[in-house]
Amino acid sequence: MTPDSETGYHYQLMRRAIDLIDSAEGRQRSLEDIAAEMRMSPAHFQRIFSRWAGVSPKRYQQWLTLDHAKHLLADRHTTLETADEVGLSGSGRLHDLFVRWEAMSPGDYAKGGAGLDILWGWFESPFGPALIMGTEKGICGIGFAAETGAEDTMADMLSRWPAATFTEDPTALAPLAAQAFPRDGSEEAAPKLFLIGAPFQIKVWEALMRIPTGHVTTYSDIANSIGNPKAVRAVGTAVGRNPISWLIPCHRALRKSGGLGGYHWGLPVKRAMLAWETAESA
Repeated sequence: MTPDSETGYHYQLMRRAIDLIDSAEGRQRSLEDIAAEMRMSPAHFQRIFSRWAGVSPKRYQQWLTLDHAKHLLADRHTTLETADEVGLSGSGRLHDLFVRWEAMSPGDYAKGGAGLDILWGWFESPFGPALIMGTEKGICGIGFAAETGAEDTMADMLSRWPAATFTEDPTALAPLAAQAFPRDGSEEAAPKLFLIGAPFQIKVWEALMRIPTGHVTTYSDIANSIGNPKAVRAVGTAVGRNPISWLIPCHRALRKSGGLGGYHWGLPVKRAMLAWETAESA
């Protein structure tokens, strides 16, 4: 069952703000205007918004606009082949995850998760209800339900490893959830990840983990970084099949044109993630 959480409520406020900002077609909307449409006082809306985003609604609007991705691509574009040389991969919190993951063998993956015991539970996240799945080796799945709905998110994640055994146990997963979504700036240890995928997919996901927080890259850059520059479409498919959203940051992959591309859990979630990280790293 999905939690009716304060954090989820805050995300829904952000989701409504995205809709209002889109409807303005590039014009900045005043604090009073947005607060009125949300049936909140300006002071209360400002307080709730700033607590969630860490910045004022006015500043955050700039990072939720439709062309924000183009600005990110121009200002914070990471070319993965040179990221290590210039020190970018060490600047983000997720760099630690790059050395804290383990992958299932190709043979075991081909069995569809047979013999694998996977725990699952719903948790609060800054981007709405999050379904977290894990094994004794670490987190193997994170899905978001704010746009797709809890039932569809659950069905989607269960279908990825059809032969596995699934058990609801949020208590056992709670420490991993706290590491995935630390609260109020707390410094949690980087969670261990257990990657369940085909060899090509895992190479793409490994490349995603080299993108620093607050930066973005392109699908073609990822293809180049894994030594297969012509496989841009296959890279896009692998990005879309990433089972551990947020921690394997597929939301940081953009089209070369600066377009957002797709996002498995809904483009509003991707935009909120990019804006959140921009605020965190500003």
